[in-house]
Amino acid sequence: MDCWDIGEQEAGLDQLVAGLLKHQVPISETVRAEIAVAAEVWGMRTALAPGLGRCLSGGQEDVGLRLIEHADTVPLPGSSVGDGTAPADLLVVPWIACTRCGQVLARAHGQEPWGDLSCLARHYVLFFPGRNTSTGLFAPDSAWDALAQLRMFCAQA
Repeated sequence: MDCWDIGEQEAGLDQLVAGLLKHQVPISETVRAEIAVAAEVWGMRTALAPGLGRCLSGGQEDVGLRLIEHADTVPLPGSSVGDGTAPADLLVVPWIACTRCGQVLARAHGQEPWGDLSCLARHYVLFFPGRNTSTGLFAPDSAWDALAQLRMFCAQA
């Protein structure tokens, strides 16, 4: 909280994940996904993803959100996750899944001239894998809004 109070959110997130690992605190998959979104918002996703992935699981069956991104995740063409909603020139990386309804929150990236994905998401996309429609496209600064929409959609389904 001290880090947050002085505007050092990045350091606070780093200390949070380090503390969870050091003290072997189990977390639910939903909490893991929420921390991943906070890390994304503060530009720490890439740095914190390995440690966050090593955090202990809560143990009980977790119904809710699940972080699904792995280092070997193959990006999908934007055109494959929606009927024109996701920009076709972007590559979509599945990120967080709802274990109840199957909907996925993904990050949409541009491809750099040297072949890598852009380091920052250009959009967030909600979609159902295997369906040719997406349920939402969100601005680059709307990761929390996209997560809230995923939760709201699932609650209504």
